[in-house]
Amino acid sequence: MAATAHDPAAPDTADPSAVRMVLVFGGRSAEHDVSCVSSRAVLAAAVAAGLNVHPVAITRDGEWRTATGAAALIGTDPDTWPKALPDTGDPGSPVDLLAATPGGPPVVVFPMLHGPMGEDGTVQGLCELLDVPYVGCGVLSSSLCMDKVMAKEVVAAAGIAQAHHVSLHRSIGLEDPAGLLAQLGGSVFVKPSNLGSSVGVSRADTPDELVAAVQLAFTYDERILVEERIEGREIECAVLGSADDPRASVPGEAIPGAVYRHYSDKYLNGVARMIVPAELPDDVVAEVQTAAMHCFRTLRCEGMARVDFFLEPERGLLLNEVNTLPGFTPFSMYPSMWAASGLPYPDLITELVRLALVRHARRQIRTDLHD
Repeated sequence: MAATAHDPAAPDTADPSAVRMVLVFGGRSAEHDVSCVSSRAVLAAAVAAGLNVHPVAITRDGEWRTATGAAALIGTDPDTWPKALPDTGDPGSPVDLLAATPGGPPVVVFPMLHGPMGEDGTVQGLCELLDVPYVGCGVLSSSLCMDKVMAKEVVAAAGIAQAHHVSLHRSIGLEDPAGLLAQLGGSVFVKPSNLGSSVGVSRADTPDELVAAVQLAFTYDERILVEERIEGREIECAVLGSADDPRASVPGEAIPGAVYRHYSDKYLNGVARMIVPAELPDDVVAEVQTAAMHCFRTLRCEGMARVDFFLEPERGLLLNEVNTLPGFTPFSMYPSMWAASGLPYPDLITELVRLALVRHARRQIRTDLHD
């Protein structure tokens, strides 16, 4: 059963069925393909929920398109759809593609864009400038959670337990591989600071492996994270709602297909397994849910986030990361955990759109007060 933190919230009169949901997918990041797979599932769920969906694509080179190929799937049997939405269509202006049509329904943007230039506050900022409601976290939390190094600094200041780690900048690089390995326990994971979906992530157990892992991570970002390898269970929890009134799903457990869940295990071959709900005692479930909502608030999240923990035998729960635009593929944990909590996928999409409308209305009230 989902946990909730009660607090009187904002207006609750938003009607998702009365808007046009602009589903933006693709993007310029290394997670372009993941976005197209996630968006295929989101489109199917939104159609099943009876929402008025209008897909918009961003190509790998940053061109915005009308996504006529994806739009043509609406009204056909989803079982016949390709595994990923095509990003084909006619070029268009982002401002025009995200704006409401004169005389038409209001717009809510659903940015299903994983990684930089989509998940990092950039598209969210564009929506803010256009005064268009959008699903998910705002500019600050999107940017903060995308940058693993900065997120860890904020989390540390809040006293939230996490793995031991060191950040490196390209201008300095790696000066003492053997010393850093020893400092972090002899086995580490190396990650680009501003990517997700395990892109550019490597495990290193020797100085030579660490050098290679650092070189790989620096090809994706100028700042990287070197983090101790935790011997523990990977426990995840989905959070939904406003910053004042978040709800936490039942937790799930991710079982890696190899030494860790790399990109292909997550999105291509389905080797990584999920256990939803996770097999945990009731008191640990409550602890995970409470911790997830605390992290959600600490990092100023809104709308949705997936909060990932390690459950370590000695130290208990350790925060791994907070993902503000989690995967929505058929293998993804976020919708699976909410389905296990009594919120099916189509209803989840509807609720995310409703939350976007409520937040926008709340902010409009504040803006009007300052006019």
